[in-house]
Amino acid sequence: MTAIGLRLATSADSEYCFQLHKAAMGAYVTAIWGWDEQTQRDFHDRVFSPGRWQIITADGADAGMLHVEHRSTEIYLARIELHPAYQGRGIGSRLICGFLHQARQQGRDLTLDVLVVNQRAQALYRRLGLHEVTRHGENDIKIRMSTKPPQPGPIHRS
Repeated sequence: MTAIGLRLATSADSEYCFQLHKAAMGAYVTAIWGWDEQTQRDFHDRVFSPGRWQIITADGADAGMLHVEHRSTEIYLARIELHPAYQGRGIGSRLICGFLHQARQQGRDLTLDVLVVNQRAQALYRRLGLHEVTRHGENDIKIRMSTKPPQPGPIHRS
């Protein structure tokens, strides 16, 4: 079994995280907005948060990144990205299962957003017990998923 670790990102990880985002999410970004290198670099420069982001390691090698926010009523999985070379090995599932366990222990929900075009991630989150709560963003490009049971009636769109 792959040994999974986490370490805090440092400013030296900025380029790794940008290249990781391009490899892991580039096709999805392209499908929605089109990939513009400078726009994506500018966005990365604004959101990259060393000390808050974590680097996921697999058997000691950098494999992805993680950003989790511990809020009063929920654990919000703000970002989880695995390099395609490490996808499909159960790494993401194991990490998310750990957060699901932590959320249950603390009486909180696990919540995340996923792009509507990322069917593979949506299927994983559903297998792990998350439900669609709402769609949001311009043209409903994001799906909010949570362990909170879905409310009766139509899914709210904001």
